[in-house]
Amino acid sequence: MQRIKIEPRTDWVKKVEELGFLYHSLDQIYWDERAYYSFTSREVDELEATTSELYDMCLAAAQHVIDKDLFAKLGIAPKWKEYIINSWNNEDPALYSRFDLRYDGKSPAKLYEVNGDTPTSLLEASVIQWYWLQDFDKTKDQFNSIHEKLIAYWTFLRPYLKDPNAIHFACMQSSIEDSVTVQYMRDTAEQAGYKTFFMDMSDIGWDYERNLWADLDNNEMKNIFKLYPWEWMTADNEEFSKFLLVNSSTCWIEPPFKMLMSNKGILPILWELYPGHKNLLPAYFHDDEKIKTLADHCAVKPLFSREGANIILKGAGIDEQTPGDYGTEGYIVQDLCPLPNFDGNYPVIGSWIIGQQPAGMGIRESNGLITTNTSRFIPHLFE
Repeated sequence: MQRIKIEPRTDWVKKVEELGFLYHSLDQIYWDERAYYSFTSREVDELEATTSELYDMCLAAAQHVIDKDLFAKLGIAPKWKEYIINSWNNEDPALYSRFDLRYDGKSPAKLYEVNGDTPTSLLEASVIQWYWLQDFDKTKDQFNSIHEKLIAYWTFLRPYLKDPNAIHFACMQSSIEDSVTVQYMRDTAEQAGYKTFFMDMSDIGWDYERNLWADLDNNEMKNIFKLYPWEWMTADNEEFSKFLLVNSSTCWIEPPFKMLMSNKGILPILWELYPGHKNLLPAYFHDDEKIKTLADHCAVKPLFSREGANIILKGAGIDEQTPGDYGTEGYIVQDLCPLPNFDGNYPVIGSWIIGQQPAGMGIRESNGLITTNTSRFIPHLFE
């Protein structure tokens, strides 16, 4: 694994915007093709195998939470237990997840966290970096079959959806990143043959007479892909929480059971089930006495947080933290394993699962050890 500096394409802004990538440079540069990361085929094979194994382990961890009734450990209120268990037992359709990994090509990848509900940086990981590679050096390859696998998995899901022909796509449209990501996901569904509708989360309505979710035209919403966290939807002050438990005629993607796989609490569960695993870091819940073993060398993470908010790193001369509004619901403590340093640049691997299969990776790069929403996206290739 190497970081190699290059000159950006002179017309890169025009090219990425033609592909629908509109948040390449917001407050500062986000898409950054002044460098790329180069891998060997062996390293890519290793990342692919690791991602597949971690996904299987996360499924086992979710089953463990259900079997041992550990919902409270994950900050999930009792009233949602049956809702999640039914989603799990019904095998509700799940489309994608992203694993954030520490990797340098020299030692086994280490899992930082799982983004199983609302993972972003999807468009840039699939389409944008692929077209960069075609311009830069099409003789090289890329760990990237995200686009093809999305279309194929939408096709596979057709008999498992509530309506085999139509899907509503929703997000907070005030977020340009969320809107572009959802529009991209919508495009892949249309390529799979679905009729699609795009709307703001606030425009999802409840029809009291029919007891179902309805759009602005009062059409029943049988399938809803939402880029909106389940912990927000199930919050007591959230309108959605009033009606979720009385309606089972809608298929939500991602499904309710992803509350178990988008929660930092899955990390100590994994460590309990697979202690010493080469791809895991020791991790414990905040009320576990074992956190004393990590007190001077740890990463503290809220159970629910997005974009690197409220993370604390301390130990080995490191003292970093990020602000935010998370943490009251509880936190976990994970062994400190700093990102590798490439001349002052710290990359994290985002390795994607589409359906049940590893599908590619995207790399976010920071000037510090905590990856946030201001971290840059760097393309990659392999020989």
